Amino acid sequence: MEKTDFFSEMNCYISVDVETAGPNPFDYAMLSIGACTIMHPRQTFYCELKPDRQKSDPSALEICRLSMDELQKNGTDPEKALQDFEGWLSSVVPAGKRPLFVAFNAPFDWMFVNDYFFRYLNRNPFGHSAIDTKAVYMGCNAVPWSGTSMKDLQLQEYEVHPLSHNALQDAIDQADIFEAILKQLVIRSGKSA
Repeated sequence: MEKTDFFSEMNCYISVDVETAGPNPFDYAMLSIGACTIMHPRQTFYCELKPDRQKSDPSALEICRLSMDELQKNGTDPEKALQDFEGWLSSVVPAGKRPLFVAFNAPFDWMFVNDYFFRYLNRNPFGHSAIDTKAVYMGCNAVPWSGTSMKDLQLQEYEVHPLSHNALQDAIDQADIFEAILKQLVIRSGKSA
């Protein structure tokens, strides 16, 4: 069996961030999706969704600065948004390859994206795989989970911007962090990029 090179699948890695009306997709709507390729030049996707549930957590809306009423009027229908996202993934990931979901605190973002893909399209182009940047950082630096926040990464001299809570900008910033962690890993391993 041929060994796969560490970097051979990087063109399938997609940084994803979502903004939501609350902490779980059963009760709360996903309000926006931002995504970008990890590889340069970065290609991007952004969509704001029409809420499919009306329940909201005021603190979540305050953080993301999105309006449920405004999105109800101008947001993209969720099914169309997921079709557009899947189409974009097909256009940026090489034919025959599956995109790999990458996120800073992936369980949260993946939970919403997976739920919406299955609810509206009955499939998830990411499958059931995701890379959590916080876990990669934890393993790379032998730090406890409590040492994997954005503030902790800033202390380690990663170029970390405060989260804007715009899903696209956060996906791009998180892709930069993931890329920096991988470069650090490569340097330690003595491999060339």
